[in-house]
Amino acid sequence: MKKYFLLSVFSVFVSILIITGRAMSAQTITAVKVTSPPVIDGAASDSVWKFANAVTVKDVRTGGDVTLKALYTDEQIYFLVTYPDKTEDRLQKPWVWDKGLKAYSMGPQREDTFNFNWNMESKEVDLSEFSDDTYTSDVWYWKANRSDPSGYADDKLHTLASTSGKKAQDVISKSNKKRYLTRNGDEGEASEKKRLLTDYEGDVVDQHISVTPTGSRADIKAKGLWKAGFWTIEFARKLNTGHTDDIQFSPSSGKKYLFGISIAGLYGEPIDKTAPHWYGQGRISENLYLVFK
Repeated sequence: MKKYFLLSVFSVFVSILIITGRAMSAQTITAVKVTSPPVIDGAASDSVWKFANAVTVKDVRTGGDVTLKALYTDEQIYFLVTYPDKTEDRLQKPWVWDKGLKAYSMGPQREDTFNFNWNMESKEVDLSEFSDDTYTSDVWYWKANRSDPSGYADDKLHTLASTSGKKAQDVISKSNKKRYLTRNGDEGEASEKKRLLTDYEGDVVDQHISVTPTGSRADIKAKGLWKAGFWTIEFARKLNTGHTDDIQFSPSSGKKYLFGISIAGLYGEPIDKTAPHWYGQGRISENLYLVFK
């Protein structure tokens, strides 16, 4: 009996150490309150950004440093993101004309992206797609081709579960457990629609048409600009959207909000260092916290 008691105490102690370690090692981004909000245009030229402290996070997939700033007003929260990228990639699986076949096929080009991944659990979790934890997260997914032209980031819901579900992707956790990753869009229409081509319209033609998103999928305004080897992206969202598929912020609560970021898409794809792009191979670099000042 004593043996089992000691084992139980040890297990609890280890769990506390793990949770405490996560909290101690995580960086904190402080959102500063302002009265005049920035314009969401990707230029980051508004002087109001000088009031926000910059925090730098290493993206483990690309090796680049991501700089984050945060502001808020009575109604909205704003983020400024900058990170290095040698090329501006704004095409996503475009239609490429095959002169021999006289038909279009899907091209290999992939768009640049950036993700916020917000914990929607009432407990601390590892937000990796290969986590031993199971969780649901609110994902803000900026896409250079499929969302940026309309001025939005895609609003999605990720679920990492121990049981399979519709359209779930099989992944193996860090301790070799079977997990299932489901990626769903929020309620409403997305910021792009696909189109099929039959007649020739050019050698390389965009597959996606930009449209204005609707419903909960239209919660996040975002705009990115690429210049001299760097992406600058600005985000804006209501503190409280009123939608159940979103994380809600309450500056007066004193709460710390757990999140992670990634430059490449969080699709749970294995790392392929020979691939010409990192599409779908994103990794959450570290757990971060957002607090309000």
